[in-house]
Amino acid sequence: MSHKPGDLTPTSIIISTSVVVFISGFLLGVYSIRGYLISPALADERKHNLTDPVESEESDVDDDTILDHAPNWANGAEADRRDGLRAEATKKNMKKNKADKLINVAEPATNPAMVKGNEECKLVLVVRTDLGMTKGKIAAQASHATLACYKTMSKKSPTSSEGQILKRWERLGQAKIAVQVKSQEELLVLMGKARSLGITAEVIQDAGRTQIDPGSLTVLGVGPAPKSLVDQVTGGLKLL
Repeated sequence: MSHKPGDLTPTSIIISTSVVVFISGFLLGVYSIRGYLISPALADERKHNLTDPVESEESDVDDDTILDHAPNWANGAEADRRDGLRAEATKKNMKKNKADKLINVAEPATNPAMVKGNEECKLVLVVRTDLGMTKGKIAAQASHATLACYKTMSKKSPTSSEGQILKRWERLGQAKIAVQVKSQEELLVLMGKARSLGITAEVIQDAGRTQIDPGSLTVLGVGPAPKSLVDQVTGGLKLL
């Protein structure tokens, strides 16, 4: 079929149509983004969304996983105790074991064996399973225990046994192990044993804002310390 000079070919029609569609779509997109093609009600809502503060996604987190009392790095141990992060060494924290002997929760004794050799160090997190904490709650409490142990050791001189152990733990991978016990009494027995060996041991006391009773001891951090020493305290416990 022949075409006259003024006739449009199929190819030119397709190209022209494509150009028109592209330009129209582009303009529609620009108008939509600027809010010219939406109803007045939606435009007003959009305006308020742009001017109001953006709400963090953390507000949608389940209450069970809220970190209700993170450690206070600025004010140190005093603030931790006030906020319920660190159990005081008082008679309330002295529990009797099966042999009716009081468990001493005094500060760790000095142990020269802590710094001998270059043995890998680890931090063990002892979690109470009898409290029925959710995974999120356990993670929060274990994090508190890790920070509490780290803060305690970081306050020591870098040349002290604790300072050397902390550096070694950081250098060799910061190993952390989670194990379990079924009662507060077991937790305190382990705490007393760890401190008698010169190992840093910090227990977390929950504020009771979410799942469990106020003042409950939830997680014990043991270490960081050489594996052989820590195993004397927690080696017989099951993994969490």
